[in-house]
Amino acid sequence: MKWPNLKHLHYLVTLHQEQHFNRAAKRCHVSQSTLSTAIQNLEEQFGYQLLEREHKTFVFTPFGLELVERSKALLNEAKELIDFADSAGNWQAGNLKLGVIPTIAPFLFEPLIHEIKQSLPDLTLQLQEDTTENLLTQLNEGVLDLLVLALPMETPGCKQLVIGHDPFHLIAHCDLVDTLPQPMDVSALPKKSVFLLQREHCLTGHAVSACGLQHKEQVSSLAASSLYTLVQLANSKMGFTFMPELALSNRILESTSLVSLPAEKQAYREIGLVWRNGTTRMQLFRHLAELLAPLMPIPTLDK
Repeated sequence: MKWPNLKHLHYLVTLHQEQHFNRAAKRCHVSQSTLSTAIQNLEEQFGYQLLEREHKTFVFTPFGLELVERSKALLNEAKELIDFADSAGNWQAGNLKLGVIPTIAPFLFEPLIHEIKQSLPDLTLQLQEDTTENLLTQLNEGVLDLLVLALPMETPGCKQLVIGHDPFHLIAHCDLVDTLPQPMDVSALPKKSVFLLQREHCLTGHAVSACGLQHKEQVSSLAASSLYTLVQLANSKMGFTFMPELALSNRILESTSLVSLPAEKQAYREIGLVWRNGTTRMQLFRHLAELLAPLMPIPTLDK
């Protein structure tokens, strides 16, 4: 059997992602007929049907789905080989596509860029901010090389390296501090008085878990899209929220009447790096972990 054409495998993976021939062809910068012919060539080469076609619709066969997953892994390895060649084997050079979640990115990008310029001047850094779910999808599809995420978090097919702890703090308007229960008991707060982020932000899940927010009646139905919105809500005296120390140390409460108080049970989230299994860039990722750990509220780099 001939070796499969990597470009054809790329077309196959893109078609699976788009679920539409025309959109997939546009993403691959080819005509729809070229993409269709490439899929047919793969079917002839492997001797199995990849798509079940009916008029203008199609579904992937079980073999086609398995080939998509295996192709993703093969294409990721090919990409790493190209990156390796582009940097002439120098792990400190080349391109790095780094994804960071929104509850970390605003407080990490500036010092991270500074550290990389100083320590890795030959490395070209491309940054992206997005939700955990979207970043993990892009990591597994080879669009991104490395992620900075809040943990714990399930990351199938990937390795994790914890670089720090980020404690949670209860945030309240200074006029409301005297109304808080002593000692702090979240279940004793007024109903619907705790503001959190929308569910696609993993910070909400971590806050619920770490801060003992099993009492759903305390959580407001009004969910914010950013930490800065949470600050505005709390500053309006409408209620309370939880904020990671990483945001507080970057003066997110500046020019407000808010105060921070320790959360229950020394609650915190972990912050770590996540990358695909089998990467050839471990030396670079370890070095980045050493650069990033001192930027964390409590550095805890796993050795």
